[in-house]
Amino acid sequence: MRLALIHIAQETNDFNPIPTTLKDYEAYGVFEGPEILEKQRGVGQPGGYIAAVEASGRDVETVAIIRAFAVAGGRITKDAYDYFAEKIRRGLAAAGLIDGLALQLHGACAAEGIDDVEGEQAALCRSILGPDVPIVLGLDHHANVTQKLIDNCDAIVGHRTQPHDPFDTGRIGTELLLRIAAREVKPVMAWRKIPLLSHQEQFLTSKGPMKTWFDRARAMEADPRVLQASNYPMQPWLDVAEGGWSTIVVADDDQALAEKLADELADLAWSMRDDFQVREAVPVDEAVRMADAEAKGVVVLSDTGDTVFGGAAGDSNLILESILRQKITSRTLIPLISPKAAKALADAGEGATVTLPLGGDAATAFFAPLEVTGVVRKVGGGVIALSDNHQREIDMGVTVIFEVGPVTMMISELRGVAGNVPDAYRAFGVEPSDYRIAVLKTASNFQYFAPITSRVIRADTRGPGQSDVFTLPWKRIPRPVYPLETISDRREATK
Repeated sequence: MRLALIHIAQETNDFNPIPTTLKDYEAYGVFEGPEILEKQRGVGQPGGYIAAVEASGRDVETVAIIRAFAVAGGRITKDAYDYFAEKIRRGLAAAGLIDGLALQLHGACAAEGIDDVEGEQAALCRSILGPDVPIVLGLDHHANVTQKLIDNCDAIVGHRTQPHDPFDTGRIGTELLLRIAAREVKPVMAWRKIPLLSHQEQFLTSKGPMKTWFDRARAMEADPRVLQASNYPMQPWLDVAEGGWSTIVVADDDQALAEKLADELADLAWSMRDDFQVREAVPVDEAVRMADAEAKGVVVLSDTGDTVFGGAAGDSNLILESILRQKITSRTLIPLISPKAAKALADAGEGATVTLPLGGDAATAFFAPLEVTGVVRKVGGGVIALSDNHQREIDMGVTVIFEVGPVTMMISELRGVAGNVPDAYRAFGVEPSDYRIAVLKTASNFQYFAPITSRVIRADTRGPGQSDVFTLPWKRIPRPVYPLETISDRREATK
């Protein structure tokens, strides 16, 4: 059996004006051919593919074509879109006869002038492979499922948890692909679009309405006729013409069953639509005071509006301003993404006292620069290693440790992981467990700091990833959509 493997992933935030370029993908590594199987073993969706093939005991030849990942951000450039289209085109053309394609994408990627990047990529694969070669698509569960994705894939699987486990998704998708290619099962799909948006504060699958929804999908899979049931609470900041939540059921040659269960999952999500809107974040000043008052650290202070893992630019200074204005004394870690500031501080050199504006140099609709004075403690950067992450290494670009009063800032040229992973600080000689407060540029991916965290507090910050979906400048999302409009019947709204 010959299987092809393609992994290309980026999550788009349409309210971040900074485009995602090929350089952003290169910061995480763009691999081709056998290098993919070497470098992705044990990590990410490709790692799950490798593990599933090896565990199957089947005689499989893998034609690995490309692996490219970029952290969430603004729309990808047309150059990046064209680059990947050409890699797909040439790679599949050169692959010769194959028995199936493991297509591993994200599902919420948009490009300059193109809303549905993954739909176009799936259609390109289908046009080259023809109608008979099975394509199993693996998606992030924050994907935006479109008609073009459904039309061009034989089966679709998604992440089963938040925090995500891409390795698991790669494994279950490949196990299904192997069964399809061996003609052991005949997949049929049903999907439902749900006219729903929500902020990210209820996205964790370990509790609340999201757990209820995802647990029901897992229960459905106990039926051997159900090959996969997956839910897609689309990430909240994708402003596209087919936007909204979805659910997909893949059954074994039983369309009626798939349709019935897809309706059930969609109805369950719709019945909890108000529960998904519950807000937990508190005003910035209050959040800062709460963190400062904790008896012990490390307190994670979530900068919800500047969630880099959700595609924000990482240039918010709102929590920094609050700490300095309120004269908070607790030692605090704050990351900031600013190529301009990183270069200026690096040029000043270690030990220099520097006054400069920080923040607001990317998402100018949300943030204004804040002038601060601090001391450059360390200048470094480049590629750093990560443990306990679906990326083994990342390029941070020029990175500076800059102390401003009680705040230790990590200011980087490239997006990297924005300080959301302790290893990023440790690479520059900073031990996060020595601090009382750690500001994370994420609203839900707290798992990396969990071993040293005493409490998590969400700050209700504005920004491209803000929880207040009502005041974002929506232009393309299908209307009506809940909660921007009041809707009683989901079916009427999606006719």
